[in-house]
Amino acid sequence: MLELTILGCHSATPIENKHTSSQLLEAEGNLFLIDCGEGTQMQLRKANAKFARIQHIFISHLHGDHFYGLIGLISTFRLLGRAKPLHIYGPRGIKEIITIQLKMAKSWTDYPLYFHELSSLKSETIYEDEVVSVSTLPLDHRVYTNGFLFTIKSINRKINIEAIKGIDLEPHHYKQLQQGLSIELSDGTIRENKKLTFDPKPIKKYAYCSDTAYNKKLIPMIMGADLLYHEATFLEKHADLAKKTKHSTALQAAKIAKAANVKKLVLGHFSNRYPNKEDFVCEASQAFDSIFLSEDLKTFLI
Repeated sequence: MLELTILGCHSATPIENKHTSSQLLEAEGNLFLIDCGEGTQMQLRKANAKFARIQHIFISHLHGDHFYGLIGLISTFRLLGRAKPLHIYGPRGIKEIITIQLKMAKSWTDYPLYFHELSSLKSETIYEDEVVSVSTLPLDHRVYTNGFLFTIKSINRKINIEAIKGIDLEPHHYKQLQQGLSIELSDGTIRENKKLTFDPKPIKKYAYCSDTAYNKKLIPMIMGADLLYHEATFLEKHADLAKKTKHSTALQAAKIAKAANVKKLVLGHFSNRYPNKEDFVCEASQAFDSIFLSEDLKTFLI
């Protein structure tokens, strides 16, 4: 299961009840933090997130509305007595920024802090375990920027409890069945896997596209994603500003979603110049159907 919680979805500076970019993704029991704008740790508390379960933080780029909350969260982890390692993935330079802050405050962490600095202009896998893989989505912004693609792998086949009743299975048979193998019983009888198991859960994909200009190169990388978050800082009436600042309009985000054949599109990173966020849905609906607006503390099941 993938569950996405929007912690903040507005651009530039935080204002009352409008927090800057940050998201919490729960993937098969793992918690991943994506970007960390100011006030992220307060939003995590409002979402009742377990701080100790966050072991990996992914920072898209080094603009303040995407990472100024990071040093505060790192410090809070220390004050809470954290012992588990924390892994931070972000652009080259993030280690120096955080290290200087910790050094000047004489507040070194008591837990292991690992930085994985990114510089590749091509997509690469930066994290992988038995269940989840995370790869970068190179974006087109004013500074080096990545989005992230989270993939829940097709896990083991599920044993059909009714089908195995009355069969004398040994411990190793269960593992073989989960791996998709047929089994041989002690009397030499062969039992076909498909008759004793159910198909595994289908692969699930979540694509996070942070600040970026309209970028067709994204399309093959996010093809078929179950959920796409794509920034929509501007409406088309301000397309000139989008081009100048290397951001996207709602319509451009929808065109990317349509071309990539994603199932659902979530718009975010809104400029505070627009009082009615429904205008983003109206505009994006010209190119795509299944559209949702980000809201602070709103959740999406994938």
